[in-house]
Amino acid sequence: MQTDRQARPEFDAYAPLYAELLDDPARNRFAQDPLHFHRRKWLLVQRLLSRAGVNVATQRWLDVGCGRGELLELAGSNFAQAIGCDPSAGMLSSQASIKVHKQPSPTELPFADGSVDFVTAVCVYHHVHGEARTGLTNEIRRVLTPRGLCCILEHNPWNPVTRGIVNRCPVDVDAELLNAPAARTLLQASGFEPVSTNYFLYFPESLFPPFSALETMLSKLPLGGQYALLARAPS
Repeated sequence: MQTDRQARPEFDAYAPLYAELLDDPARNRFAQDPLHFHRRKWLLVQRLLSRAGVNVATQRWLDVGCGRGELLELAGSNFAQAIGCDPSAGMLSSQASIKVHKQPSPTELPFADGSVDFVTAVCVYHHVHGEARTGLTNEIRRVLTPRGLCCILEHNPWNPVTRGIVNRCPVDVDAELLNAPAARTLLQASGFEPVSTNYFLYFPESLFPPFSALETMLSKLPLGGQYALLARAPS
């Protein structure tokens, strides 16, 4: 996402070849099936919400910066409502099965105050710069119900493989990676109460099934490829 009101024209250009632009030898060795990354995110989010005592079947979920909507397609049927939004019309154009909305700008969400119970922002914040990060976070707080939950999932800049992949990726040419402590500070500044931080993507697709329990044990070690930060909106 960009910080201006130009609605990410570069992502509109990327949309037709998005999968090809993500192609990277290290990424491909980690997972041959691109959906593996979305499955891993959903598995972790599901576990975090369960630990927070949330019944997802009652939740209205908004995925901010949803892109082509793969995560929504994968997990949306588990929620009472699942919707997405993105500043790029080109990215949204490939989405047919989930209700999606174009954002007026990267820091504006086209939804009413308190209209959703749960918000995700998956690999969005590293495309948002400067004060725009605060603006987006305040917008997420606005659309959440009191005590609603927000989950930021981001690349972990402390993982050297992740940094290498991001540095080579054409769609991340503007990326400014956000580490978990900085994300936590950002959320707290907007009134959120951090609930948990978990690092994941330690093991590649082929090794994850037998070592999933070990990855859970390593979730507080800040070396996984990505992290998930769950926080609760104020009353």
